[in-house]
Amino acid sequence: MNATSESLTLLKQFLEKRALTFKMGWMIFLVLVLLIPLGMIRSVIRERMGRRDQAVADITSTWGREQVIAGPVLVVPYRYKTKVWKEQTVNGEQKRIEVEETAFAKAFFLPDELAIEGALTPSKLHRGIYDAVVYEGKLELSGRFPAPDFAELGIAEDGVQWGNAVVTLAVSDLRGTGKMLTIQVGGKTYPFIPGCTLNGYASGISARLPDIRAAEANLDFRMTLELKGNRGIQFAPVGRKNVAKLTSSWPAPSFCGAFLPTERTVSDQGFEASWEVSWYGRSYPQRSTDQAGNRAFSADMIAPSLFGVNCLVLLDSYRMVERAVKYGALFIALIFTAFFLFEVLSALRIHTIQYTLVGAALCLFYLAVLSLSEFLRFGYAYWIAATASALLIILYSLKVLGSGRRTTIIAAALLIIYTYLYVVLQSQDYSLLLGTVCLFAVLGILMYSTRNLDWTARRGKEI
Repeated sequence: MNATSESLTLLKQFLEKRALTFKMGWMIFLVLVLLIPLGMIRSVIRERMGRRDQAVADITSTWGREQVIAGPVLVVPYRYKTKVWKEQTVNGEQKRIEVEETAFAKAFFLPDELAIEGALTPSKLHRGIYDAVVYEGKLELSGRFPAPDFAELGIAEDGVQWGNAVVTLAVSDLRGTGKMLTIQVGGKTYPFIPGCTLNGYASGISARLPDIRAAEANLDFRMTLELKGNRGIQFAPVGRKNVAKLTSSWPAPSFCGAFLPTERTVSDQGFEASWEVSWYGRSYPQRSTDQAGNRAFSADMIAPSLFGVNCLVLLDSYRMVERAVKYGALFIALIFTAFFLFEVLSALRIHTIQYTLVGAALCLFYLAVLSLSEFLRFGYAYWIAATASALLIILYSLKVLGSGRRTTIIAAALLIIYTYLYVVLQSQDYSLLLGTVCLFAVLGILMYSTRNLDWTARRGKEI
């Protein structure tokens, strides 16, 4: 009996000496358990993002896709002689002989100069609670084709089919073009018809130029193109010299592609950007032919040289909430640490259930931000959710901590945490630096607060 009592006494002393260690271990385990609801909130965010993306796709599918403009390009078909081997019967014997046949191909001529000037008028379309950014654009294209030189391509002049020559332009989506389109070439106006003769482009327009043979000098061209699209617009630098200028009232442009603007002005009222691109930044020549399977001017060759602009959504609330959830475990650990210090430094006992309820209130903050941001601006949604979560914790702390002074410290900690998170979310470029500085500050405060604490004892200086 004495041995049993002595063993129990030793066990009790052992547990008392390591009570803080066990408590800290249990808190860490509790933080890990609270990662489960945070993970569930992440899955809700992904599900809502999927619904948003589907709604945006449905909206833009009836308006117009992201636009890619390639051209105009002068295309002239021609015939040529080619020798092929054929099986023929000669004097009752099957022989393979070489014969001459007439084949057809197309020659492609790009302009020496291309100037694009246009304006994009953005707007938002709504479906339920979701928005999609779309635009209407009006472009003026002008430039100059050189007189077609077939000699450089090794094409006989007598095989050129001048009557079937066309000028063609690839456009990703023509559904927003409500007017009849025409082009002026060499002082004459020609109507466009649907269809693009460039390889790899399913959508576009072409105009026949039956009078082009009479042109011995350069061919000036000019046309107007009105279209609708979403997200952005890109151009191909098909000229030796390319000049483009775009203006828009959209305040958040993202310039993209192989070439950035030489000049740009971005403000809350919109943007204005100008490009000057030469033919040295691309891989395709000014003249080419698709004869005998040659790689002529085609979509796969042009794609790496595209340049343009995207109209970004000013604030994606789902992405912001997703980033905020990544800090969830850290903030739960910080608040738990504050409660733990009160427990260590004061004559308090805080139950595991009480820690759990405080953690649940912190987790609900992210769900509240997610749900509110679908109807309100992100800033309003954030601070309403932060206020609701903080009030739950503060009012609960008045009873748990038993002191207005301690509750005030918790309230100040919550204010600092939520303010810090909001600043980090708004400053994407400096989020890592701000996070590092904050962690150093928190660690410094903890080290200073516990510098005189005897961790082997249960009691400390009460605060």
